[in-house]
Amino acid sequence: MVLSEQDYQLIAAIQSGLPLVSHPYAEVGERIGWSEAQVVARIGEMQQSGIIKRFGVIVRHHELGYTANAMVVWDVPDPRLDEVGEALAEQACVTLCYQRARRLPEWPYNLFSMIHGRSQARVTAQVEQMVERLGLSKIPHEILFSGQRFKQRGARYQ
Repeated sequence: MVLSEQDYQLIAAIQSGLPLVSHPYAEVGERIGWSEAQVVARIGEMQQSGIIKRFGVIVRHHELGYTANAMVVWDVPDPRLDEVGEALAEQACVTLCYQRARRLPEWPYNLFSMIHGRSQARVTAQVEQMVERLGLSKIPHEILFSGQRFKQRGARYQ
C-alpha cells in the first residue's frame, strides 16, 4: 500500500490519541478534510495492510480513582495454563492477562493478570474471591502492587 500525503496527515492526527468527543473520527476527518466514513475506511485499510499494526486505548486509571494497581503473578502448571488463563481473563476485575516464560530458579511465575482497584484491600479481596471461585487455591501466586506510575503513550511515527 502506498501512502498519500493525506494518509500521513491521518496518521499524525490519530497517533497522539483520538479526541474525547462523541464522534472522534468525524473530528479527525474535519482536521484533514475527510468525512467520518473516509477516516474509518482508511484506518481499516491501513490495519488490513499492516501499516497500522495495533489500534488500542490507554486508560489513565489513576485519574479515574483506581490507585491500587496490581499485577497478580501465577505459577500455573503448564498443562493447565490455557484453562487457568482463560478463566482469569473472563473475570470482570482482570483487565489484562498474558503468559510469559518462567525465569527459573528466581522467577517461577508464568501467568500474569492485572487488576486495577480503588484500594489495596479491595484488590486483595478480589484476588481472594477469584482464587475461591475458580478453585485456584493450590496454584502459587503473589500480588505485586505498583509502586510508581510511568507515562503511557502509543507509538510515534516520523
